[in-house]
Amino acid sequence: MNGQRWNHPGFSRRTAVQAGAVGMLGMGLNHLEGLRAAPRVAGGGVTTGGTARSCIYIFLSGGLAQQDSFDLKPDAPDDVRGEFKPIATQTPGIEICEHLPMLAQRSQHWALVRSLTHPTNGHTLGHYFMLTGRSVRSAGFQGDRKPRPSDWPSIASVVGDALPARNHNLPPAVVLPERLIHWGGGVIPGAYGGQMGRHRDPFFVEATAYGDPFWRGAYPEYTFYQLPKQKPKSVTPTVFQAPNLKLPASMAAGRFEGRLQLLQTIDGQRRALEDSAQVSGYDRQRQSAISLLSSGAVRRAIDVTKVDDQTQDRYGRNSFGWSLLMASRLVESGVNLIQVNLGNNEGWDTHGEAFWRLREKLLPPTDRALSALLDDLDSKGLLDETLIVMGGEFGRTPKLSLLADSYHQPGRDHWGAVQTLFFAGGGVQGGNVIGASDKIAAYPADSPQKPENMAATIYECLGIPPTAAWYDEVDRPHHIYHGRSIPGLTRVG
Repeated sequence: MNGQRWNHPGFSRRTAVQAGAVGMLGMGLNHLEGLRAAPRVAGGGVTTGGTARSCIYIFLSGGLAQQDSFDLKPDAPDDVRGEFKPIATQTPGIEICEHLPMLAQRSQHWALVRSLTHPTNGHTLGHYFMLTGRSVRSAGFQGDRKPRPSDWPSIASVVGDALPARNHNLPPAVVLPERLIHWGGGVIPGAYGGQMGRHRDPFFVEATAYGDPFWRGAYPEYTFYQLPKQKPKSVTPTVFQAPNLKLPASMAAGRFEGRLQLLQTIDGQRRALEDSAQVSGYDRQRQSAISLLSSGAVRRAIDVTKVDDQTQDRYGRNSFGWSLLMASRLVESGVNLIQVNLGNNEGWDTHGEAFWRLREKLLPPTDRALSALLDDLDSKGLLDETLIVMGGEFGRTPKLSLLADSYHQPGRDHWGAVQTLFFAGGGVQGGNVIGASDKIAAYPADSPQKPENMAATIYECLGIPPTAAWYDEVDRPHHIYHGRSIPGLTRVG
């Protein structure tokens, strides 16, 4: 490893004395569960000159149809090509869906990889592959929507551990605006620390409250009910609210500092506990809570529903727009990786009613919010140092089908054999297409890529050395890279 050792830093004793502080601060239990990470101590290694300082990984849970978005097949048979027409972008020769007109005008900033493939059509395993960057199961993986310590670590956890923190008031890796859950119950694995330990989970900002899991889309403007032949059992969700990070009214800043000083007096009593990795992880979560509570910049970054009207209109006054606006602000604040889950409960799972849902509910808010994100980062000089990646757990079947018991109109089923990934910024060569699918968007026809290649591209752009490793609690090294970066996509690769 060229003399470099990329391992996890130790924890100060001061961290341990703050273990009980969260209870004093009145944080809700729903937010305590999200406190999985803390600012990482700088000095874990020296980067190799990557082009990006931050990455925004936009995850479209449910699976975006490649042939209805970024890889249209206008010459395919009727039951393959669907209803949408391609439109020209600013880059000659590159066409995308007619319902992505704003992105079409910004093609100089982005590139497509039309040949990502992996071997599952299952939602849970597909999420797992794409969130961990590994297309093989880990030992002990059961697919029962229950994260386990034996899982592969997520891309977010790896990046959060490998890179020095740029802002010690913020976690190095953040997931927003919610955890990925399944409408039938359970938490989808793949987004957590897994074998790296729970203390290396990313930090979860949980700002949504779906209630009935069959409500989908970018609420409140673009909400739809997943089962059109059933009557909704609840009202449309409307509230998007980041965790309340304000100190309780009964605790002024001076009193807050006083309590921390009081806690510090028992530091010596916790020295033995600090040697335990489990307790260290516990304490990191409390340190993170205190850092968030005391940082006005953090509150500004996540309180996006109160920004000026012009900004909200550009991004869209909906959960997609607010989420990407929050991601933009976290990039400005110095977070290394932000995973943005656009659509919980597998909202892009268009088995039926596919075309009106994509046309009216899913593509418009994505087109607007992602375009605003590109514009903002570009205007602030941050786009070249911010890698943006967008994909889902898989693509959709080439042929249309109708599940008559559930839907009035046709859609497409799960398809892991090929999907299109969207890349922008961070060293990406814009106006570029890597790979190709066959005539009906069924299989890669050129330059097939795997989740391992996608993950390697993220790591390489962020400057993580190919020889880097992470170390478990008994100091065993584990490779970070499990593939090569996608050739021709970036100035690095």
